[in-house]
Amino acid sequence: MTEIIGRSIGETETGSLEFISKKLSAIGEYVCIDYNDMTVLGMITAVNRGSLTIDSDIRNPDLVEKIHALEGDLEHYVRGYIMILGDIHTLKIPRTPAPPGIAIRKATKEELEIVFQKPDSIRVGTVLTQPEVEVRVDVNKMVSRHLAILAMTGAGKSNTTTVIIDQLLAKKGTLLVFDMHSEYGSIDFSNGKKKTIAPKINPKDLTIGEFKSLMHIGENAVNQEKYLRDAYNHARSKVVDGHKINFIKEMGEYISDLARRIEDENKKHESIKQVNKKHYESIKQVEFKLDSLAKRYYKLFDSNDEADIVELITPGRVNIISLGSVDERSVDIIVKHTLTKILRQRKSGELKVPVFCIIEEAHMIVSERRSTESKYIISKIAREGRKFGVGLCLVSQSPKSLDSETLSQVNNLIILRLVEPNDQKHVQNSSESLSSDLLKQLPSLNIGEAILLGQMTNIPTMVKIDEFEGKVVGTDLDILKEWQNSVVEEEEEEDSQFDFIDDIGI
Repeated sequence: MTEIIGRSIGETETGSLEFISKKLSAIGEYVCIDYNDMTVLGMITAVNRGSLTIDSDIRNPDLVEKIHALEGDLEHYVRGYIMILGDIHTLKIPRTPAPPGIAIRKATKEELEIVFQKPDSIRVGTVLTQPEVEVRVDVNKMVSRHLAILAMTGAGKSNTTTVIIDQLLAKKGTLLVFDMHSEYGSIDFSNGKKKTIAPKINPKDLTIGEFKSLMHIGENAVNQEKYLRDAYNHARSKVVDGHKINFIKEMGEYISDLARRIEDENKKHESIKQVNKKHYESIKQVEFKLDSLAKRYYKLFDSNDEADIVELITPGRVNIISLGSVDERSVDIIVKHTLTKILRQRKSGELKVPVFCIIEEAHMIVSERRSTESKYIISKIAREGRKFGVGLCLVSQSPKSLDSETLSQVNNLIILRLVEPNDQKHVQNSSESLSSDLLKQLPSLNIGEAILLGQMTNIPTMVKIDEFEGKVVGTDLDILKEWQNSVVEEEEEEDSQFDFIDDIGI
């Protein structure tokens, strides 16, 4: 039996109780209460420390100094609040509240291991207040029920993501990372291999709306849209008939031919020149924008029109789509097409292995405030992906910008430090499992400390995330060191130039 840290006071409830103690306890510490032939697990969610002789009614600071001088180290009391988590074996909330005055004791390592040690799990860290107890999460529940990793900048979000990837590789997991800043390719994962995939897309797979977006054709440009659609339908008919074509080039040739025909008509019939002028200008705009599209996105579109990211996914590896050189519109389209094809092929059985899709900077494309091309498919996977083995992991340092409907479908959360009230409120509104007591702890978390919630863990947990042994993405630059190195390099360059001048005798 472990030491008693206090006793319950006041009216107790089945879900919570208040206790009093002389010993200082930590928020997040696990305790046990033994009654009705049960061992009930609880977590300390709040702690207050006070003195009987120095209470809040004193208004004279001199009086406080005199009391302190007379009594020395003042006798203090600790008042705390416990959230009841359930019977330690079943985690069912007891039907009757604990008796007033009952002993509250610290949970033992063995008792906590009953809760945290589970089969088919990966380690993510240790219990924050009891580092001898490791925290493991259920892989099946994490992947099938989706995950969000949320934190303010610099709180340890990237390290957390890297640790999870490495642990899943040890389980032979198949992962796909949408790497917005092209950082993950430089990481050496200790538990498995990585594969970097170029951000390529087959232009014949694009919709007319996606062409409009990439070509910056606005909703009011009715004539431009008409001629773009004509060119698109022409190229599409060639594909349907089995011709092997360069889709964008075929569209461009159709538009160029149309422009030449109008030029010829204008020369023959002066009377219709003014009528054709407006249409001719629209056609030339489409021709110009198609040419600009081909030049601007030449790295994005496969020259043979055969690009297929999903076919390049290798089972048992972390597959990384490097998106650092791609603009936001293209990122949006790549994510949409890739996820759509993954879900479709998992439904049909063509894609044999489940895939865990990690979306960095998720607020960019799953936005609360604006519509994006990929928003619908991400929301659809959040609702249906568990049935087909397509998991999502949304990583973001701006939770308030994440689409609340999608976030509400994510059943597992790893929340590191969040200070901004709107971020906290948005996460709480989207998650039933984040209580007000836990919400209050978010601003006080240190780097690498997190709250784990959801079906992947048996109980809400305050955890110290393991530190990945190796390079981690998202780390801050050492600005001072880079400044100093640049000056040293400049001075060395100048010295070498002077040495060269001396050598040649100038």
